[in-house]
Amino acid sequence: MIGKLTGRLDYRASDHALIDVGGVGYVVHCSERTLAALPGAGAVVSLYTELLVREDLLQLFGFLTPYEREWHRLLISVQGVGAKASMAILGTLGADGAARAVTLGDATAIKAAPGVGPKLAQRVVMELKDKAPAAMAQGGSLGAGLGTEAATPVIDDDAPRAAATPVPAPSSAQAEALSALQNLGYAPADAAQAVAQAADGATETPDLIRAALRLLAPKE
Repeated sequence: MIGKLTGRLDYRASDHALIDVGGVGYVVHCSERTLAALPGAGAVVSLYTELLVREDLLQLFGFLTPYEREWHRLLISVQGVGAKASMAILGTLGADGAARAVTLGDATAIKAAPGVGPKLAQRVVMELKDKAPAAMAQGGSLGAGLGTEAATPVIDDDAPRAAATPVPAPSSAQAEALSALQNLGYAPADAAQAVAQAADGATETPDLIRAALRLLAPKE
């Protein structure tokens, strides 16, 4: 399995790039977003890869982050979604956009990808809605989210002693939801406020994420 390539970019085409790794040129198929983010020819690039193996075909697909690759894997796990459709969805929405659309049940956003019809878009939403929160909690940035323990308070020895008020630690579901929202790019304070409000009516991670995303959605 080829999991990552690092080499010099030889050229970019409409749907792939040629990367020279030690004198060997690898054709790597990418989404429009990924191709647009690559530097100019001759620059060193690194792409996480997924190898498609068929009886008569070997194809490498490239991604800027492991998170993007994970969403490609999720998308092609849906019946009827091949690598081409996955690249179209990721090229149109990006991994974060696909995560939001699936979590919120927004099949219309998925349908905006070229070649993806309404039935297939609905199938993507239905089959991935329970898997999306776990992928989002892992996060594209793999950054640290809110832990399950409360922060240790700073104690001023000169200050008057008062009865300590225990601070309840967030549940694991709230921590996972907060991590997912931060990995989608929401500010920690905004994400924490949305999760706190969502926790009034939801306790499971998928429900918390959906409710928080609705609270964070731009108001018309």
